[in-house]
Amino acid sequence: MAGTVAAGSPQMDRRLSRRVTGTILAVAGVLIVALFIFMVTRAPNDDALPVSLGFSLNNFFVWIGALNPLVQIPIVVVVFGLVIGAIVLLIEYAPRPGRIYFWLRLVACFVIPFIAFMVLRPYQNAAVYIVAIALLAGALLFFADYRARQGSGYAFQLALFLAPATILILVGLIYPALSTVVASFLDKTGKEFVGLGNYVWVFTNPDGFWSVINTLIWAVFAPTVSIVLGLAYAVFIDRARGERVLKVLVFMPVAISFVGAGIIFKFIYDYREGQQIGLLNAIIQMFGGQPVSWLDAQPFINTLCLLVVFIWTQTGFAMVFLSAAIKAVPIEQTEAASLDGANAWQRFRNITVPGIRSSLIVVLTTITIASLKVYDIVAVMTGGRSNSTVVAFEMVNQQQRFQSYGHSSALAFVLFLFVMPLIVYNVRQMRKQKEVR
Repeated sequence: MAGTVAAGSPQMDRRLSRRVTGTILAVAGVLIVALFIFMVTRAPNDDALPVSLGFSLNNFFVWIGALNPLVQIPIVVVVFGLVIGAIVLLIEYAPRPGRIYFWLRLVACFVIPFIAFMVLRPYQNAAVYIVAIALLAGALLFFADYRARQGSGYAFQLALFLAPATILILVGLIYPALSTVVASFLDKTGKEFVGLGNYVWVFTNPDGFWSVINTLIWAVFAPTVSIVLGLAYAVFIDRARGERVLKVLVFMPVAISFVGAGIIFKFIYDYREGQQIGLLNAIIQMFGGQPVSWLDAQPFINTLCLLVVFIWTQTGFAMVFLSAAIKAVPIEQTEAASLDGANAWQRFRNITVPGIRSSLIVVLTTITIASLKVYDIVAVMTGGRSNSTVVAFEMVNQQQRFQSYGHSSALAFVLFLFVMPLIVYNVRQMRKQKEVR
């Protein structure tokens, strides 16, 4: 193609080394991030008019929300089809050689970022920032595409493929996460900087303190008991008569939502003066005992009562997962150990458990993460009263009931710190398994 040099050609490689190319890309990326931060954090100007193309994504949703639902569906389908069609068209024609396709890529690299910023949000008094970001993003994308070893059009195609998922992750995950971290250092209104004040509140205020303690109790006992019971069910029910029926009965609570399970056990724990309708207190009273207000009993008794509900819903999941793993353990190893004189416990401890180690790790981390972010059971059964609150519930409670966004954000970040080590550990174990394979 006239006026261009094929990506990966000797002339281009002599002009720019890989280190220089990486430096250019890194500097451009830092500049884009810096401009975006300056744009969204600068002081608002109420007198400035929004800079937009005359419409935005928010305006589109407001407009379509006022229409009849039967009209909304075809409009959404058509708009979605047009967007996907444009992306597919660009992906199809991007790698083709020729002057027309060269200009197609060049124009698209600059136009797409500009339109995306303008449509996503009409920033006030931000035209300079938007143009600068669009120019830098377009130049960065075109330069990366121009330098791609696989040929011109490769990096452009890759960017288009990844763009929808990347935008969703940035808008729906990374940006909210960063905003939450920033808000955790501000006061309840989100205007004044308070430093570590919110984190001091988490570990000193009774609501924050008990939410952390109870969450740690949940994280320790919930996965441990669930796995022990699930593994016991998997071993004893495996190859037993009526195995399928027994497994279905154990697995049934998994299909019940936490809200439904909480309501069921709330009736079981029910306490009132006079005749008892709660199953547990009815049994206690039948044997001559006095009824107990289980969901208000302290310390930790009400938390353990809530834990029973969670364990009841998770044991079936652990059983099914571990039962499948046990069936995958080679029967030859068990038979060989039996011939060597190993009893059932020795075969289980030295052959079965090591053989299902990876499955145990997956079940352990999955249930632990679920226990760390439990909300429904606490909300339905106690509402966090009597020191039964947990971090996930208190986080929502502080935001919705007390409008304290600083405390809520601090609790959210503490919860993130609890979950992150489990995710890192799980990833490392998966990498080790790949290396073994």
